[in-house]
Amino acid sequence: MAKFETATFAAGCFWGVEEIYRTTNGVKETVVGYIGGHTETPTYEDVCSGETGHAEAVQVTFDPKQITYTKLLEMFWSLHDPTQFNRQGPDVGSEYRSAIFYHSETQRESAQQSKKEIEKKLGKKVVTEIAPATKFWKAEEYHQNFLMKHGKNLC
Repeated sequence: MAKFETATFAAGCFWGVEEIYRTTNGVKETVVGYIGGHTETPTYEDVCSGETGHAEAVQVTFDPKQITYTKLLEMFWSLHDPTQFNRQGPDVGSEYRSAIFYHSETQRESAQQSKKEIEKKLGKKVVTEIAPATKFWKAEEYHQNFLMKHGKNLC
C-alpha cells in the first residue's frame, strides 16, 4: 500500500495551480481551499475581503515514490511570480500571496533551500512565505476542479 504525503502551496488564484498539479503524474488528489488565516470556517467571500488572513491554496496529496516534493517545489516556482508581494497578475490582496505551507521538518528544509536557489536564479528577492501548515479549510465545491469542469483558463 502506497504511503502518500501532503504538500500545500499558495501561488495566486488557486484554479490554475490546482489544474497543473491535478494533471501531474504521482499526484493522487488536489483540493483547493484556504490556509494561514485566523477565521474559522472562512468562505470565499470572507477570504476575498482580505480580513481573514487566509491565502488561496492547493493541497496536494502525492506518492513520493512517483514524484518528489522537490519536483513539486520546482513546479510551484514555475507557476507564478514569487517576487510579487500579495498579488499575482491582476489578482491583488494577501489572499493571493506566494506561500509554501510545510507539513514536516524535511519539507521546511527543502522549501527554504529551494527558495534560496530560485532567488539566486532570478537575481532578486523572493517574497514567498514559508510557514507551518495550519488548518486547511476546503473551498466551496464550485471551486474544486474548476478549470476541468469549465474547460477554460480564467486565472
